[in-house]
Amino acid sequence: MNTTAVKSAGRGGPLGRVLTDRNAGLYLTGVVVSGFGTSAMWLTAGIWAKSLTGSDALAALTVFAMWAPTPAGPLLGTVADRVRRRPLLVGLNLAMAALLLSLLALDSAGRIWILFTVLVLYGVNGVVQDAAEAALVAEAVDHDLLADFNGLRMTANEGMKLLAPLLGAGICTRYGGAAVAVLDAVTFVLAAGIFALVRVREARPVPGGHWLADTAEGARTVWRSPVLRPLVLAGAATMLCAGLNGAAIYAVVDDRLGHSAAYVGVLYAVQGAGSVASGLLAGPLLRRLPAHRYAAAGIAVFAVSVCGRALPYDAVALVCSAGVGLGLPCVLVASMTAVQRATPSALLGRTASTANTLLFVPNAVGTGVGAGLVGLMGAEGLVLVVGALALAAALTLWAPARSLP
Repeated sequence: MNTTAVKSAGRGGPLGRVLTDRNAGLYLTGVVVSGFGTSAMWLTAGIWAKSLTGSDALAALTVFAMWAPTPAGPLLGTVADRVRRRPLLVGLNLAMAALLLSLLALDSAGRIWILFTVLVLYGVNGVVQDAAEAALVAEAVDHDLLADFNGLRMTANEGMKLLAPLLGAGICTRYGGAAVAVLDAVTFVLAAGIFALVRVREARPVPGGHWLADTAEGARTVWRSPVLRPLVLAGAATMLCAGLNGAAIYAVVDDRLGHSAAYVGVLYAVQGAGSVASGLLAGPLLRRLPAHRYAAAGIAVFAVSVCGRALPYDAVALVCSAGVGLGLPCVLVASMTAVQRATPSALLGRTASTANTLLFVPNAVGTGVGAGLVGLMGAEGLVLVVGALALAAALTLWAPARSLP
């Protein structure tokens, strides 16, 4: 348990306590710094691949390369339970900083393999780091503040997604992809220094058994928990719907709204603003609602917003984008907070990583499936079906009388 947390009820309530808590403040600073570099690199990688090779397919594959290690999350997350988490985070960030500098050798299409190697390792690092962060946060931040912290973390991440890709693309266009790689490396070094300042007394890691057996324990923890299982399953269904919805967005803009593809950027910006607001509201709402009902309410807002995209009006489309951004993060924040509160520290890395895999892999699957379905069903039919599926998930999650431990 965090020994530096402010225990008094004052200082602006729980949100103020998070902002004045030393460890929480350091973590959020680290999230902003590393999130900025990652968001900038995410878009730059595709631009860089396109400029070197002229291939749209290779440009699109850069995103896949970063996501490719996600299905191995339960196995990779076990690493975070076998060593102390703070030194692991420091080492991971420094290693990524060094790895990114190898991109300075990328100067021709013949060396594009360097970019894809770095991106796959980038994805591996992200999976392990997310598991280690989730576990260490549960040790370093007061459990009463976890919901507020996770909400603010979501706000910080979404804020960086609004700003960093545009800046990264501008730097890449003017100075080349190598400049963005150096910028990203600097953010990893800064993040390593920030994590090194976190004050936490970590217990000695429990000696690991067989790697696969340890990995399976994380999955069993999620499945056996009456709190975690419904949240994670509903979250997986919702993220599948989010992927399907994302695949339909270009058709919605073209067929329903009559705009060029550039208008998608406007809708995503509004959605990002909704996610920022959702993160700020997460802590207060999770104190007033059981976790499953908070998540269910968010899924319902997402479902109604997706259905609204069938209407051919710009104002409705903007409101629905805000609604998607407002509702979708709820089940993610509720699930991770529940994992951190309900899981023993020795199992937390692999359990958090398993939950993340179950939550985010369906999103990638939905995007791929949705690309095929939108041609068969059209934008209007697909968003109505997706909204109905999400609403069913919300109703299923709302019914059981479960709450966080």
